[in-house]
Amino acid sequence: MADILLDGLIAKLRQKRGAAGIRQIASEIGISPATLSRVERGNLPDLETFKRICNWVGVNPGEVLGFQPANTSVVRVHFKKESSISETTAKALANLILQAQQEMLREEEI
Repeated sequence: MADILLDGLIAKLRQKRGAAGIRQIASEIGISPATLSRVERGNLPDLETFKRICNWVGVNPGEVLGFQPANTSVVRVHFKKESSISETTAKALANLILQAQQEMLREEEI
């Protein structure tokens, strides 16, 4: 699944890069040329690199990952009912994000 979603980002990246060199574009994005080359070959980037590439290409990272835009009116109504999430929920979300990033790094090493 990640490969399919990443393919669209890679296509947009290559299209925007055009004939420009990897070193030049990597510098513009703020990543190493080796990292950019790996991403263009289909390797999953870490979250920070993914964010930088999405920003440079001009796409919403959520769209690349297949998330539908949130209905902000529903979100506002939800948060009006409760001022904040619980500490337990916040910690669980933080752990989930950290585990996802660690798994992505492990897959990149393979």
